[in-house]
Amino acid sequence: VQLVESGGGMVQPGGSLRLSCAASGFTFSSYDMSWVRQAPGKGPEWVSGINTSGAYTYYADSVKGRFTISRDNAKDTLYLQMNNLKPEDTALYYCVRAPPHAAVASTRYWGQGTQVIVSS
Repeated sequence: VQLVESGGGMVQPGGSLRLSCAASGFTFSSYDMSWVRQAPGKGPEWVSGINTSGAYTYYADSVKGRFTISRDNAKDTLYLQMNNLKPEDTALYYCVRAPPHAAVASTRYWGQGTQVIVSS
């Protein structure tokens, strides 16, 4: 299982970023996927999840209405569109091969992470 995140960076409050996660080593279309983030000095926090087909999406209350998760099974890629970013969104974002309820615990199936910094 290999998950490679990209798209992180530094952005001002109110800005946007789009994270991508390239998956390989498994049948991507057969697995629910999630995003988890970890802010400095804090524990991991589940952010969003999506089912195998992309028909069902789930969000933490902290990001609902601002973030959008999606997937392209033809490209084996997971996305997270992040709009109206806030300083509290600053964290290392991980792509996870797991459904929402298991994402935080499934550290074996986390990528290496991509850093998002929201600061003026």
